[in-house]
Amino acid sequence: MSVSIGRRKTLAAGGAMMAAAASPASFAQSLPTGTVRILVGFPAGGGTDVMARIIVEKLKEKTGLNIIVDNRPGNSGNLAAEMLKNGPTDGSLLMYGTSATTVAQRVTRKQLPYDVEKDLVAIGLTGTVSVAYVVSSTIGVKTFPEYIEWLKKNPKRQNFGTTAMGSMTHFFGVLMGREIGIPLEPIAYKGAGPLIADLSAGHAAAGCGGVSDFLSHHRADKMRIIAIGSPKRAQAAPDLPTIAELGYPKLSYEGFYGFYGPSKMSPGLVNLWNRELRAVVDAPDTKQRLLGVGLEVLTSTPAEMLTRQTNLIAQMTGIMKAAGVEPE
Repeated sequence: MSVSIGRRKTLAAGGAMMAAAASPASFAQSLPTGTVRILVGFPAGGGTDVMARIIVEKLKEKTGLNIIVDNRPGNSGNLAAEMLKNGPTDGSLLMYGTSATTVAQRVTRKQLPYDVEKDLVAIGLTGTVSVAYVVSSTIGVKTFPEYIEWLKKNPKRQNFGTTAMGSMTHFFGVLMGREIGIPLEPIAYKGAGPLIADLSAGHAAAGCGGVSDFLSHHRADKMRIIAIGSPKRAQAAPDLPTIAELGYPKLSYEGFYGFYGPSKMSPGLVNLWNRELRAVVDAPDTKQRLLGVGLEVLTSTPAEMLTRQTNLIAQMTGIMKAAGVEPE
């Protein structure tokens, strides 16, 4: 049976109304109306925390929701991940996480209180970040070669602080020590904040974390980033030399940041949060602020984030085997 032109217009109008009902503006109405907590597995003041607060500030502005950053430092970020696993699944609890926790812990530990592939769901990337090796301004070192010479003269200080034991911020320093022929002993810190305090005071000579942890302090001459692990120079700081340029290409490594939810969160909610977060992170002013703290902004679908996570697990497993390090 044929449909009249008038009837077709009516159907088209109905379709347009349905499309409007599914517009981005209406997605926010389906998100939780109460307080939303964004877990951060590290103390306030570190790179992860700073980035989370930049995003949350814009997210509150866009959605009108009451969104707070909830710092839960401990166990290299695993405390926050375990809380997420056991938390509500209505979209009111998310985690802003780094691969230094989710991927690295999955590879380097035999037992964890959660399974990143079964207990957490990827919502979307916010960007990539490089591992950075930094020295305290109190030791008078400006470059990587100068640091090697300093280590030879100071055998009792051949160590470095790591922002997350069992992550690449730990193994990067250890493997770097092997490459330069000077064993470097890792010292565990509960995130970037305490490490930065010790570096500033001269209690720690060197440290390893994300570029975003140290960049503002590097620019203020409070400490110096002498090498980064990414395959290419960081857009946020093109003056920083890569470890490959310095002659150690095997140490190249690039991690990521992104949002996670508990695995039982509905696919619909995952997609709603993905839309809201991508819109916020991709906004020019947010991008600029995140770039300023060292994040190479890159948003994604949940599936794309999961693929990157899977690939990084495989890469880091290979790095561990090559280093002869077994999971603990």
